[in-house]
Amino acid sequence: MQDLPEHIVKSYEQELKQLRNMLVEMGGLLESQLADATAAVTQGDGAAATAAMEQDPAVDALERDVERFVIRMLALRQPLAGDLRQIVAALKIASDLERIGDYAANMAKRSVVLNQFSLPFKLGGLAHLARLVQENLKLTIDVVGDSDPEHAIQVWRADQAVDDIYTAIFRELITYMMEDPRNITPCTHLLFMAKNLERIGDHTTNIAETVHYAATGEVLPEGRPKGETSAYTIVRPRET
Repeated sequence: MQDLPEHIVKSYEQELKQLRNMLVEMGGLLESQLADATAAVTQGDGAAATAAMEQDPAVDALERDVERFVIRMLALRQPLAGDLRQIVAALKIASDLERIGDYAANMAKRSVVLNQFSLPFKLGGLAHLARLVQENLKLTIDVVGDSDPEHAIQVWRADQAVDDIYTAIFRELITYMMEDPRNITPCTHLLFMAKNLERIGDHTTNIAETVHYAATGEVLPEGRPKGETSAYTIVRPRET
């Protein structure tokens, strides 16, 4: 088989790099969006809520750009082996990133309603979960930019801590709801927000798995690291 001319090879490599850069740009928007959504919830910041919701269309537009770019590369380059894995992986990664944006926007929308209530408890657990998810998202975007399978495994393993904190928050909020019916509405919104964060964690894990496969051709085990507790454990109200 005749080798491709050097200028064509360089152009191909530049296109692969451009594709990664598009995903990193998308991830950067999401980091900002999630930070705004978190501030909206934990600090009652209405301006941050608005900013988080307004960023969602830009994330959606970038996903469409990635899709068009991938289709063009598949049609013109006809990639094989590792190159094909990277290009197809970009579609999956863009889809996971878009879903993260949807969850962040949903958190921001619910924060507007939550601000109408006076909460008799702190949101320390939710703030802790949000920080951990933000850290994992940042690491995930770095993994995408570097195509680093080792750090991808680090993100994959971090999912257990996210699930454990989510479970603790779920139990705490159910307890508040059982103690006082007036807590039911705000706690329901908080439950959905916590679930949004847990799902963002799942999507960062999906991305890590995809990056690892694209870089190595090896599939990570189906059984992700998970906490041993269940979010559906019955919780009894605290004694007064």
